[in-house]
Amino acid sequence: MFVECQLFGTLGCHLCEEAEALLMPLVERGLVVELLDVADRPEWVERYGVRIPVLRRIDTGDELDWPFDGQQVVDFLSH
Repeated sequence: MFVECQLFGTLGCHLCEEAEALLMPLVERGLVVELLDVADRPEWVERYGVRIPVLRRIDTGDELDWPFDGQQVVDFLSH
C-alpha cells in the first residue's frame, strides 16, 4: 500500500517532467501523487524554487529531492 505524496514542480521544468514520468509506473500501481506548482504560492517558491522537483510524503512530511530514481522512490515510500 502506497502513501499519498505531493510532487512540487512548475510548468516548463524538464526535470519535473522527468520526475513525473518516473513516478507513472508507481501511480499505475496505486500511488497517489498530487502535482503542485511552486509558482502558486510565494512560500513554495522560497522553500522549493531551487530544489524542484521535490517529492513529499503527506503522512510524515519527509522530502526526497531530485535527482532520484525509481528504487530511491520505492525506498523513500517504504520507510
